[in-house]
Amino acid sequence: MQLDDQLRRYFGTDDLAAITPAAMEAGIEKMLVDFGLEKDRARRFGLWTLLQMLGSAPDLDVAFKDVEDREAARNFMDMMDRAADAG
Repeated sequence: MQLDDQLRRYFGTDDLAAITPAAMEAGIEKMLVDFGLEKDRARRFGLWTLLQMLGSAPDLDVAFKDVEDREAARNFMDMMDRAADAG
């Protein structure tokens, strides 16, 4: 799963700055539907991380049944917080 591919799939462009508010809302809605339907753990996690970066990810206890997946998601959130603090 490549970030650029996902941005083009859900938003029609790989340039975040070019996404209109309406396109952002529609793309996130489609991502949430796909997230809910996705069965592959890796793809599901990838969708969740993109939703998290866009501020629209479901809560961990709702998003992931598996404890390991929730822990990986927490680690991702911590890593993103550290990167934001360093920047």
